[in-house]
This record gives sequence, structure tokens and C-alpha cells, in this order.
Amino acid sequence: MRISTKKNYSFLIKPLLWLQKRHYGEVLNPALLWGRKPALFWLVAGFFGVLDRKSSPITPVIRSLVCVRVSQLNDCAFCVDANGMKLAERCDSVDKIKALAQWRHSDQFSEQERIVLTYVEAMTITGQKVTEEMLNDLKQSFDEDTIVELTALVAFQNLSAKFNTALDVPAQGFCSLPIQMDDNNTPSTSTQTERDSNS
Repeated sequence: MRISTKKNYSFLIKPLLWLQKRHYGEVLNPALLWGRKPALFWLVAGFFGVLDRKSSPITPVIRSLVCVRVSQLNDCAFCVDANGMKLAERCDSVDKIKALAQWRHSDQFSEQERIVLTYVEAMTITGQKVTEEMLNDLKQSFDEDTIVELTALVAFQNLSAKFNTALDVPAQGFCSLPIQMDDNNTPSTSTQTERDSNS
């Protein structure tokens, strides 16, 4: 990592570090960086806690697909590892997980998942933009409050992945599945283009 960890962390964040160690078996590398600024760490942890809560209107599988895809697009090894582990816990299809980097060319994904992943890429890839068509497609499955929450999840995962990539946070070996980082293709942001090519 490009920033050193501390020998002693504030008592204000020790509960968060303890919870991570209990859940993962060790403290997560990003926590050791965020932990240098306790107020930021609590804000980030609280933000993600709300987005990934059990009562979220977005299914656990879709939430994890979003997080892993954003991680792939940002080339974040830690995020692919940690989010990949969670996706593996939530998704009953290893083939779907392995196909995520090339989801446009796979039949493993539902129409709803494809619409979400198109939106994820439009939000994440520099130079691409969200279109009215994408929003209209999302509205076929989600109400406007849920779209706001989905957008917040994509934005949060971009924040997390960019933070970790900039500071060279390594993977910690949580996910045993070989999840590809990215397919290195520039995807189209139009679901219509995708439908046309599949017809």
C-alpha cells in the first residue's frame, strides 16, 4: 500500500475493526487506511451499511453484481476479491460470476440484471453517459426511490474502488473463484444496441 498503516488506532474505530476481524477473520486493508481518519471511516462504513442492509429494495445478488462490476471496471484487486467473496455467497451460479466481465456476451444474466449492468457501466466508464433510455429501462423494474438507491450504490462503489486503486490496496485472498478483472472492451451504453445485436 502507498500509505503506511498505524501501530495504534483511535478507540473510536476499534469497534469497526473488531467487527471486520470477526466477519472476515482479519481487518480489511482499506480499513487500516480509512482508520487514519476516524470520522471518515464511520461515514464510509455507515454509508455502505445503509446501502447493503437486509431490507434494501435491491436484491442481494444485484447489489453484489453492481459492486463486483464497478470493481472490475476500476481495476481494483481488493474490491474484486472482497466483493467477489460476497457475490459467491449470494449467487448460486459460478458460471454467472465467472462471466460477469463479459456479461454482454453471456446468457447467464436476466434482462433486469442486464439493464442494471448497462447503467453501472454508463455511470462508471469515463466518457460514457447515462441516457433517458437507460432510466426508462430501469423504471420497468424499479421505482424512483430504488433508482436513487441503486445510483448511490454505484457511486459509493466507485468511491471505494478509486480510493483503493489510488493507494494500491492489495487483495487479501477472500474469494477463491477466478474472477476476471475486466474484458478490456469498451462496452456500448445502449441497451437498444445490445438488443439489436442479439436479434
